[in-house]
Amino acid sequence: MRYLDVDRVGRVSRIGLGTWQFGSREWGYGEGYASGAAKDIVRRARELGVTLFDTAEVYGFGRSERILGEALGNERAEVVVASKLFPVAPFPPVVRNRLEGSARRLGLERIPLYQVHQPNPVVPDTVTMRGLRALLDEGSIGAVGVSNYSLARWQAADAALGRPVVSNQVDFSLARPGALEDLVPFAEREQRVVIAYSPLAQGLLGGRYDTDHRPGGVRAANPLFGTQNLRRVQPLLDVLREVADAHGVRPGTIALAWLVSLPQVVVIPGASGVEQMEANAAAADVDLRPDEQEALTRAARAFTPVSAVRTLTDGIRERLPF
Repeated sequence: MRYLDVDRVGRVSRIGLGTWQFGSREWGYGEGYASGAAKDIVRRARELGVTLFDTAEVYGFGRSERILGEALGNERAEVVVASKLFPVAPFPPVVRNRLEGSARRLGLERIPLYQVHQPNPVVPDTVTMRGLRALLDEGSIGAVGVSNYSLARWQAADAALGRPVVSNQVDFSLARPGALEDLVPFAEREQRVVIAYSPLAQGLLGGRYDTDHRPGGVRAANPLFGTQNLRRVQPLLDVLREVADAHGVRPGTIALAWLVSLPQVVVIPGASGVEQMEANAAAADVDLRPDEQEALTRAARAFTPVSAVRTLTDGIRERLPF
């Protein structure tokens, strides 16, 4: 496993575990998954050297935090647990109350990384960060992060907090490489962290899906799985498969390896089972050659998905009887 040492947070594994699916019915894993497989996945993640576990108060309405805390058991205070504040009325007393709820569900006295889940379009960060600064000062959290922030808003949050906002968690993958342009250079320059969620584009980069085989459940509404996008992504998948074959691993492992080869980037893929957790962790052991990394980056930038509106229109057209 590879790691980043993050000030006030700890030793962060470059491959983490995202736990949106823990307790979330929309993923279709069911009650048995939460009480059985989830614990097996966390146990195997720890054996593989994973130290970063990401959750949020809105995942399963708190069930993800509770399941993760129980699965980590006595090790919960020895790893980097990252949770997220959903910023509805994020005034200082509310921020404190929500942090206390997350800490209670996780079984922690201190949450190493506490993130703002998304920008609030009305309440400025000067308000939200005032509450988070108080939590920092008293040691209830180790560091502050944000999620889904543009570079400009990340920098504004920095100024509002009065100290570094150490991380920004964004939708980042070979299928959505936008963070390459500004967030990654900023993180490298300022020694911050970009946390890539959906690093496999909800399974698109695993190479299993095409126009005749699409995912169900929550992923069915993802525009990336529309007909036009499934066709457009094939050149990228071809490069992924070629590099994966050269290294004897799965395409998804290469997609993660590309991300963690970038400076100051860590990934938090989910896992439906122990085998997938192992495949994810294997990405830390893959050393991409410069030409392979360049080919993947070029293919990622060449992939131009059509919009959600276009995907919806195409979907309706496909269902018409003429």
